[in-house]
Parts: sequence; structure tokens; C-alpha cells
Amino acid sequence: MTDLGPDSFESSPSLPREQRLRAWAEVDLGAISHNIARLKEAAAGAQLMAVVKADAYGHGLEPVAKTARIAGASWLGVALLTEALQLRRGGDTGRILSWLPTPGDAFDECVRADIDLGVGASWMLTEIAYAAASVGRTARVHLKIDTGLGRSGLTVADWGDLLKQAARLERAGSIEVVGVWSHFAYADSPDHPTIADQLQVFEDAIELARAAGIDPQLRHIANSAATLSLPEAHFDLVRPGIAVYGISPGEEVGTSQTLGLRPAMKLAARLALVKRLPAGHGVSYAHQYVTDQETTVGLVPLGYADGLPRRSSGVGPVSVRGARLNVAGRMCMDQFVVDLGDSEVNEGDEVVIFGAGDKGEPTAQDWALACETIAYEIVTCIGPRVARTYRGGS
Repeated sequence: MTDLGPDSFESSPSLPREQRLRAWAEVDLGAISHNIARLKEAAAGAQLMAVVKADAYGHGLEPVAKTARIAGASWLGVALLTEALQLRRGGDTGRILSWLPTPGDAFDECVRADIDLGVGASWMLTEIAYAAASVGRTARVHLKIDTGLGRSGLTVADWGDLLKQAARLERAGSIEVVGVWSHFAYADSPDHPTIADQLQVFEDAIELARAAGIDPQLRHIANSAATLSLPEAHFDLVRPGIAVYGISPGEEVGTSQTLGLRPAMKLAARLALVKRLPAGHGVSYAHQYVTDQETTVGLVPLGYADGLPRRSSGVGPVSVRGARLNVAGRMCMDQFVVDLGDSEVNEGDEVVIFGAGDKGEPTAQDWALACETIAYEIVTCIGPRVARTYRGGS
């Protein structure tokens, strides 16, 4: 019997990597650099924190973090303590803020690694002070006031007690209060009345901190929308997230193009199969799509296991050889179908799911509108089965 092992088959190692991938998310690091420069221009006079949580909104934590640093971001922001520690292990030595711990989290490791910690509850300050004592190092903290979002942070009623606790621990040398911060509820609606209300609560909270003997170096409340449209909210530091990746934070703020941002991610795949189907043939589960005439269909090897929304069934836009098409029928776990009509298309041809839009391809915002969600979700949900490739970086 002939041995047909792997070495018996001819391979094509000379092909570019993308031509050997079923799907990939190409990240333009040059666009990231451009967006950082644009945001620094918008918030001239304030330091800039590039928010790189959630694997840099799906774009790749370490490559984006390094690019952001080179482009002038003096801070990096992450939600999870593990994300901050990953950055340190990757060699980042600059200022990092992490703000979403749970009881018993790795506070000691973060204090030892000189990571700034967001404090949104009294228990956090207690655990951080204990961690600081255990490693023999003063912890750097940013106290968060809930100015109206109703999410993390101390309410106005509890703010005074936290300030007393923080002042006591600062005198003891356990902590240094580096910042006071908050988060807007409606920054993507620049004229919303809650913005002025939240700014007033924020400024009052800072005055109360100073009265308690705490004089923070940094006051920060501005996200992407506020960085681009609310100069009165810039204070000492701005924290843009989605705009770093070239995506508008909201229609009322402007489009990516009008804001001077460049979308950084292109999601694409190779057609795995092309075949003809007769008229009246059902396509994908439950036959939600039925061919109205003889046609060519193509199988795209991406699905909801890769982060594409299942609710994109029948409506998700794609581009094949410059033609705009929609997902035909149900979005499946690993694949979906497009109706190609009579186009001359072959297995291996590229299907662009979304990109910058400058070549007529759909954008992440187009997908968000089709799926009744936000572009944040579209890019952030692209999963680890999809390879990331990079261009334009230093």
C-alpha cells in the first residue's frame, strides 16, 4: 500500500500568507497612527490614553499598543487587569490604567508592575492597599465618581466616604491618588443635557477631593466622542477608544470621513466552493432564501463562531470582485452563502466582508446598520479563529 503522507502532496509555500488563509482580518497600523495623530490634534493640550481593551477592539492588543505608543499615546487603557499584565509582559514600560477588577484579582501583580488602577468602589481601595503593603510599593490609583452613567464608580452620596478612606491611605503611603475620573452616558449626542450635568458633578467631585487633601494630577472623563466634539471635557487626559480604530463613535458626532478618521480593519475570506443551483432551490438552514432563477452561489468560510452576527442572515453586505451582495439565507456557525448570479467567480477568490469603504466595499458601520447594532460590536467580536495580519507599521 502506498504511503500518502503529507510529504507526498505538493504544497505552495511561495504563496503569500493571505492566499493560504481561509479568512483574515488585515489591520492597517498606518491608519492607527493617523487616527492617534488626529485625536491628539482634537485634544491639543491634554495627554492621550489609547484604549486597547478587548484585544484592542479586536485589532490585536500588542501590535496596536506598540503603534499607539510610537504615534504619541502617553497612556494605554484596558478594562481587565490581565490585559494590563499582558502589556507589561510584552515589554510595554509606559503608563497603563486598568479599571475593571473583581474581588481577589491580581492587585499585587499590578502594583508590582507599576500599573495604575481605577477605583470604583471602597472594597477595591481596601484590596489595593493590602496588595501595596504585601509588595512594599505604593499603588497608583484613579478614583472614579459616577456622574450619571449609573454603572461603575462611587455615587455622589458615597464619594465623601471614599475620599476619607483614600486620604487616610495616602497619608500612610499605601496609595497615591493620581487621578479622578468618570464616564459620560450621552457623549455621542453632543447636545444632550446630561453632558453639562455630568460635567458639573465631575467638577464638584474634584473640588471635594481637594478639600479632603487629595490633589489629583489627572482629571479625565472624555471618551472618543467627547475627545472629538466636547473640548470642555478634555481636562488633563482624554481616553479615546473606538476612534483609535477609525470608526465614528456616533452619527451625531460625524462619520469617520468627516471626522478625519481612517478605519483600520479589513475582514476578508476566500471562497471555499462555487457551484450552480437551479431556480427554486433553497439555500442554507430553513430555506429562508430560495433562488429565483438558475444561479451561481459561493460558500464563504466565516460564520458566527468567527464573530459575524447571526442576525446578519439575509442582510449582511459583502463585496465580491467589486459587486455588493448580501448574505443569502442563514448565517451559520462556520460559513455562509452568497448568490453570485452569473458572475465569473472561482474558488479562492476574495470576499471582502468589510473594510475602509474607499473601494466601494462595505464598512463595519454598514454591517452595524444592517444588523441593528453598533460598529464597536462588529469589530470587537471577530474571534481568534480569524488570523490577524498587519501592514503599515514601523
